[in-house]
Amino acid sequence: MSTKHDSSEAKGYLIVIEGIDGTGKSTQATMLAEALRKSGREVVQSFEPTNGPWGKKLRDSAITGRLCIEDELEYFINDRREHVEELIIPTIKSGGIVILDRYYFSTMAYQGARGIDPEAIRAKNEIFAPQPDMLIILDLDVDIALQRIGVRDGAANEFEKRESLDFCRKLFLSLKDETYAHLINANTNITEVNASVMAAVHTQLGMEPAS
Repeated sequence: MSTKHDSSEAKGYLIVIEGIDGTGKSTQATMLAEALRKSGREVVQSFEPTNGPWGKKLRDSAITGRLCIEDELEYFINDRREHVEELIIPTIKSGGIVILDRYYFSTMAYQGARGIDPEAIRAKNEIFAPQPDMLIILDLDVDIALQRIGVRDGAANEFEKRESLDFCRKLFLSLKDETYAHLINANTNITEVNASVMAAVHTQLGMEPAS
């Protein structure tokens, strides 16, 4: 059962941007945040994993060596719990808009690719993490994603990366029928993707970002 923020208290919105590596999530999150601020909205832009203590441990593991899957999932959940309690819920309750670059859907995808059941991951997160008002899924062909992010560690790891990205892309596409989800083609240029994001925000939330 997902946690939906109480409409009697929650006056703001939670917008989540998801997609595989190379889709331009951070760029689109920044462009959306700037447009909404110009329209007079209070916007907090954030990302996961955060720069908090648990998020830092996750980021450090990219250098020191990847954690075992059980610890990795635990760190993501701990990091997200703090994020929800300290930033997401307070901002929504104050009437602000939170724009997130990655959320628990990414955990379902990337830790799911390591072998944990994505639905089990979802259940663990939705005990405490509020369901977004809007989920923007940026969809990109895996071949284009690999070109954009580059292959840094040789052919063997390229295969592993391709396999992981393919799993993650399919997971994100499986979410497209959620009532709060919008699937957007990210194979085009930044301007075209941004126009689609803005149109989706207006359609889903009735907000017209400043042009």
